[in-house]
Amino acid sequence: MSNINHNQYIDREKSWLTFNARVLQEAADETVPLLDRLRFLGIFSNNLDEFFRVRYAAIRRMKMEKNENASKLLGGVTPEKLLKEITEIVIEQQSESLRILSEIEKRLEQENIFIINEKQLSKDQENFIRDFFIQRVSPAVVTIMLNDLDKFPLLKDTSGYLAVKLVMKNTSTSIFDKLHLNKEVRYAIVEIPSTINRFVVLPSNSEKQYIILLDDVIRHNLNYLFNIFEYESISAHMIKITRDAELEFDSDLSKSFIEKVSDSVKERRVGETVRFIYDQAIEKDTLEFLLKRMNIDSSDSIIPGGRYHNRRDYMSFPNLGRYDLLYKENPPLPVPGLDLEGSMLQKIREKDYLLSAPYQSFSYIIKFLREAALDPKVASIKITLYRLAKNSQIVSSLINAAKNGKRVVVQIELQARFDEASNISYAEQMQTEGIELIFGVKGLKVHSKVCVIDRIEEGKVKRYGFISTGNFNENTAKIYTDNTIFTANSQILKDASKVFEFFEVNYKVHRYKHLFVSPHYTRLKFNKLIDREILNAIDGKEAYIKLKMNSLTDFKMIDKLYDASRAGVKIQLIIRGICCLIPGVQGMSENIEAISIVDKYLEHSRIYIFGNEGNPDVFISSADFMTRNLDARVEVTCPIYEDNIKEELIDTFEIGWKANVKARIHSDDLKNRYRKPEGEKPFRAQAELYRYYQNKLEVIAERV
Repeated sequence: MSNINHNQYIDREKSWLTFNARVLQEAADETVPLLDRLRFLGIFSNNLDEFFRVRYAAIRRMKMEKNENASKLLGGVTPEKLLKEITEIVIEQQSESLRILSEIEKRLEQENIFIINEKQLSKDQENFIRDFFIQRVSPAVVTIMLNDLDKFPLLKDTSGYLAVKLVMKNTSTSIFDKLHLNKEVRYAIVEIPSTINRFVVLPSNSEKQYIILLDDVIRHNLNYLFNIFEYESISAHMIKITRDAELEFDSDLSKSFIEKVSDSVKERRVGETVRFIYDQAIEKDTLEFLLKRMNIDSSDSIIPGGRYHNRRDYMSFPNLGRYDLLYKENPPLPVPGLDLEGSMLQKIREKDYLLSAPYQSFSYIIKFLREAALDPKVASIKITLYRLAKNSQIVSSLINAAKNGKRVVVQIELQARFDEASNISYAEQMQTEGIELIFGVKGLKVHSKVCVIDRIEEGKVKRYGFISTGNFNENTAKIYTDNTIFTANSQILKDASKVFEFFEVNYKVHRYKHLFVSPHYTRLKFNKLIDREILNAIDGKEAYIKLKMNSLTDFKMIDKLYDASRAGVKIQLIIRGICCLIPGVQGMSENIEAISIVDKYLEHSRIYIFGNEGNPDVFISSADFMTRNLDARVEVTCPIYEDNIKEELIDTFEIGWKANVKARIHSDDLKNRYRKPEGEKPFRAQAELYRYYQNKLEVIAERV
């Protein structure tokens, strides 16, 4: 680390904040349907919450622990300075998000949709709100009086709160007391229930539609909540905190791993406060009271905001039946030649198939597992699970297989951040049904996306399986772009089986002939591929590298790409999120271009293409070029051997590379400039990709 020239890299945290600014750009974009603009605001807010819980919290820990290597790890800046810079950027972004929200609300009013507050209610609406509050809200509300508590109550970082100030009536008969200006003030907090939809649709007798936030329903009924107190004035302002989400594990050998993770998740409730957001209209004395009682100081990020926080809830804003204000839904397409009605295994035995979600249906993965669960010849199913849907059909299929006498082995990652509780619940459910669980390798998260089934055919084991860039999650498959290859290639699946052997006997490092497996081989294999392109460029041959990933942060991989650029290798990068590489610098990266696509779907697939003198090598992977993916996780990168699938993935990359509507240019000034080539027609990659897969079906239909 000591030899790093920090002028060669973009700061990781600022690059992430720049990515989130791209999400905010989508919320500001007038060509995006109005209700989707609101949802992008929700995504922006949710992203920011996770950033503070993880990255900001980690830097704050460096500061508190006085980590001597912190400056080197943070690109030459001290934790104190970086925390200050992050807060300044976030305050500016929050201000911009409020401006955008105000603009969207005005546009919604033009569409006869009104988001109103408690002071704008009609008499009929007031009656509805009072009844709604008494019947639905009041039983779920937690209200705590603060003045007389020795210890400030524990606030959840997933909840919003109303900080309530009551100025009490002076009931004394003493003339002195009546003239005394320092009236008694009481403070309280009201937790906004997360079990009730944040947006309450009000009844209407006209074409106009009205929505009120749950916060304002509570504000309207403060007198109901506090009617036992004699006060002359009452006010309520929203506050929100974010806690450090780091998990701490105890060393109790008597506890199972599930118990340790479960206990650690519970402990997260009391993690250090790292961010405090408040309504900037709050009274000064109320703010001072809260900061003092909560022990929040300048080492925490204190951010003034608007009247409402937890804007991530806008991801679930009601559609009100106004589908004209949403992106048109494209029905997922079938995979050409792969029938959901017939046997998938018979088809896969003959050739590989590529599934590209969400353009094509995720149902093929469910169908594959359902078929394996019922097939009398299938002896076992092995699968890795990272993030699962709320009501997972994947888990249901695996339980079905176990009930049919199959040996089912599941490697489930209990430490998938913010999904720990869900994965623990699924693990316990599967364990009860007789599924064998593996909890990975100590010190390594398992992030690979692999499934292998063993089928007995003519007395021998025949393997079938799939390898993916994304989670086996039917909900996220509707909005994440990912690639999954179904294969019966015995060589690839032999390697995949070795990955499961490594989970069970992890002191033995296997050799893999086809797959790149982290943490042992991925970096080495990619370095060799880059070196080959460098040699080709030096020899005057065509040399290029095309990489699509979520994030590029590993300094060594960046240096390797700089070496390739200097040698004359043409490099194209599609990187949705963090990009620490600086493209286009003479003498360092003049042969590198890098863009980010942020659009309707979340770009999540990893596709890696290396020129190889005109016979390109193509891979899909679960791994980004991040240090954690290369050195500290179990990841799988799969080579593509069938020419038609190679061609399809190359086409996919090229369509993305042509983007000039939703593509932004990565640059060291972090300006998020849109890529708009002169003289070319608008080209929106995600729309073009859907058309690409439609055309494939039409071509096959014409042949038939």
